[in-house]
Amino acid sequence: MQDNGKGLLKDLFTLAFLIIVVVIPIRLFVVSPFVVDGESMHPTFENLDYLIVNELIYVFKSPARGDVIVFRYPGNPSIFYIKRVIGLPGETVSIVKGSVSITAADGATFELPEPYIVYEDATYTKKVTLGPDEYFVMGDNRPNSSDSRVWGVLPVKNIIGRADLRLLPPSESGFFPGTTQYNLASTTPAS
Repeated sequence: MQDNGKGLLKDLFTLAFLIIVVVIPIRLFVVSPFVVDGESMHPTFENLDYLIVNELIYVFKSPARGDVIVFRYPGNPSIFYIKRVIGLPGETVSIVKGSVSITAADGATFELPEPYIVYEDATYTKKVTLGPDEYFVMGDNRPNSSDSRVWGVLPVKNIIGRADLRLLPPSESGFFPGTTQYNLASTTPAS
């Protein structure tokens, strides 16, 4: 009986050690849970979808157009938002009657294909040129999203990470939910 007590104590110590050395650092520095609150990313994400956010990805590369990111809201950093990256540093984002076009730093302009969105009022117009560390983000549910159209550009320092895994609901679970790969070579030049 005495050996079972020592074995249990050793197992508990090993478990505690693994939690402290492996689990906590991964949770603090690599991935974090995020629960979608609201309808701004409908139909891609719904209210209460449970996501895992990769916090390490942007240490090695910059956010890409189409990435679904979680970030601290610039107006109140204690609030977290989830949106899609639309415009990259140095670009100009133009929204005319609901259509988004991008002018790259080299002057090339193209209309952004967005098959994932809920279309907004076709009278909406906006034009924003992004600085070197700024991103333009929008929700997929354009009529019901507080995003860069409302509160301005997103500083890179506010970005937490990319939504890389959806756990709930189970019927929608999977890796890289909402990811869009733009084939910009085949996009229509904006007029």
